[in-house]
Parts: sequence; C-alpha cells; structure tokens
Amino acid sequence: MLANYLIGLREGLEASLVVVILVAYLVKSGRQHLLGRIWAGVAAAIAISLAFGALLTFGPKGLTFEAQEAIGGGLSIVAVGFVTWMIFWMARHSRALSGELKGAVDRAVEGARGGLVLVAMLAVGREGLETALFLWAATQAAARDNASTTAPLVGALLGLLTAVALGVGVYRGALKLDLGAFFRWTGAFLVIIAGGVLAYAVHDLQEARILPGLHTLAFDVSGTIEPSSWVATLLKGVFNFSPAMTVLEVAAWVLYVLPVMALFAARVRRPKPPAPRDSAASGIRQGAHA
Repeated sequence: MLANYLIGLREGLEASLVVVILVAYLVKSGRQHLLGRIWAGVAAAIAISLAFGALLTFGPKGLTFEAQEAIGGGLSIVAVGFVTWMIFWMARHSRALSGELKGAVDRAVEGARGGLVLVAMLAVGREGLETALFLWAATQAAARDNASTTAPLVGALLGLLTAVALGVGVYRGALKLDLGAFFRWTGAFLVIIAGGVLAYAVHDLQEARILPGLHTLAFDVSGTIEPSSWVATLLKGVFNFSPAMTVLEVAAWVLYVLPVMALFAARVRRPKPPAPRDSAASGIRQGAHA
C-alpha cells in the first residue's frame, strides 16, 4: 500500500500544483470568469483517467490466461516507461513549469473558447493516465499473488487525497513545500518501485511463454520468508519483492535500477541557475528544484 500511496501522492501533487498555478494566474490577472473552463478541463481529465482504468480492468476479460499475462506484462513495461519519463521530466522542467503553464493559458485565452479547457485537461490528464496504468499493473501483481486487489487502490486514493490537501494549503499560502527535496526522495524511491514492476512484467511474459526461464530461479527464500507473512507482505507492498524470483526477473531489476538510479542521482546533483520569482504559486519555495 505504501508504494501506491507514494504514486498517488506524487502524481496527485503534480496535478494539484498545475491546477494551483492555473487558478492563481487567472485570479491574479483578473480573469476569474474563466475559472469554470479550468474545472471543466480537470473534470474531463478525471473522467478520461477513470475510463482508461476501466478499460484496462475489464478489457482483457474472456481472453486466455497466456493472452492476459502477455497484455499484463506489456502494459506493465509501458507503465515503467511512463514513470521513468515522469521522474526525469519533472527533474528537468519543475523550475520552468509555472512559466510554461502561464504561456499556455495566455495562448489559450486568445484562441478558441475551448482552448483553456484543453490546457487543463492535458496538464492534469497526463498524470491521471500514468496513475491509472501504474495502479492497474499493481492490482494485477496483487491478484497474481492472491493478495488484496483493493489495497493498491486504497493506498493510491489516500495519496491523492493527501496531494489535494497539500495543493489547497499551497494555494492558500498555509504551506511552503520544498519541492526539490520532495521530488528527489520520491524520484529515487519510485525508481526502486518501477524496478519491481518491471520484474513482475518479466514474470508475466514468462507465464505467457513469450520469455523463457519461468522455472529457472535465481533464489527461493520461501522457507525463510513465508510468502503470507507480514514481512513478505511489507516487502511486497514497498519494493515488489517476491520470495522466489527467476533469473530474468532479477536481471531485469538490476539492469533497470542501477543505471536509472545512477542517471537520476547525477541529474539531481547537477547545479542549476537561480529560478525567477513566481508570484502565482507563492506557496511553493522558489529555490526548490528536482
């Protein structure tokens, strides 16, 4: 649940900050009458994300076991790709995000009536689609291990609610967030989580007989760590660790986590020029960086 809480918190906070910037900019520029278009875009993004999640959940029903495993493995790899892209995208663009959004708002206001709705929908919808895909992969992994499939959803929902509360606090000026520290720590943790999802994707593809080595185990500590024990549950929920993993699963985890973590560490340590002051999101510490 903790891993999915973190996914919901991070994705939800990104979406919340986008909405905070858009709303604050319209209010400060005297265009409050356009706020309805922002909320319409947010509502559309939420609806599209829920529909995408429903499609992922109910679409593969009725297919053979191998076909379901193949789809699950393929989409889990896509989820890992999205999360990896999101981590590095935020590290690269977080400082300029406010200015980019303001420019998009100005262009949308001057253009078609639905332009502002589209800006909000695309900005928030990206986070929603990523969250839906990642949660679907998490629930599939839980179902395969005969674990609760509601726990990932509850964890993500709690994370999203926390993110909304933080967003409201930022808008009202009650909170000052060090976004640099937040995105650094959550980014590193998400690399480890994504590595576990990738390992599960490999296992699904082995179950689908697309990849070999299903019965070639790298280790099996089931005798030491009971799969149904609280220790195994904790390791599973946080790191997607399984007491028994194949050689290909371990290889995928190592070949993903080590280089991606090294690249991320190098990215966040890179010195950056001072960020310009931004009054539209004054609740966010201006010196923070991802």
